[in-house]
Amino acid sequence: MKKISLLFLSVIVIAISVSAQAYESSIQYDKKKQSGIAIDYAYPPEAVENAIIKKLEKMGYKPKEIKGILNRDKGFLVYKSIYFTDISRDRMDYMIKVERKSRKTSDESVMYMIMMKDGQNALTTMDSYDVGNAKNFLNNMLPDIEAANLELQIKAQEEVVAKAEKKLKGLQEDKIDLEKKLDANVKSQDDTIKDLEAQKQNLELLKGKRASN
Repeated sequence: MKKISLLFLSVIVIAISVSAQAYESSIQYDKKKQSGIAIDYAYPPEAVENAIIKKLEKMGYKPKEIKGILNRDKGFLVYKSIYFTDISRDRMDYMIKVERKSRKTSDESVMYMIMMKDGQNALTTMDSYDVGNAKNFLNNMLPDIEAANLELQIKAQEEVVAKAEKKLKGLQEDKIDLEKKLDANVKSQDDTIKDLEAQKQNLELLKGKRASN
């Protein structure tokens, strides 16, 4: 039984590691198809993008995000002329984009990384060691992505809790208002009962004044 459990666990570990392996791919950038490194993650694009931004921020780099509805390069994070020693000793430009893997899934994404040197795509001229470094960097991003995804889950849960607290506060305020209205209603009933008794007495007095014939 233990052997079966260990085998099953090993299969899961292997499946996870295989599912997060970087590979060479291409993506449209700067009006042409560019060679780059890509990797698929079983996490939402927001978590993956937050993770890579935070990772590079710790290295002292902040991206310029390409925006604009009509800009075909919209969504790319551009790191201009940086020393990314985890990958290469050369100063290069890094263009990173995270997209949903498909329209049907919101919790799977693909990250592309283009590397350029002196205005030219660097992947074709990089040696195998640096290419391997680039792939390993993306392969090793998983813990950062898991942490970023956890932060998104915490934030979402905080919003759920805040919404529930707001609803409870509203219900409690409604209860106070209803209790005040109920107290006012009880007092009004008491006053009305007293007035009704008085009016009944007046009615009987008036009836008593009728002619006895």
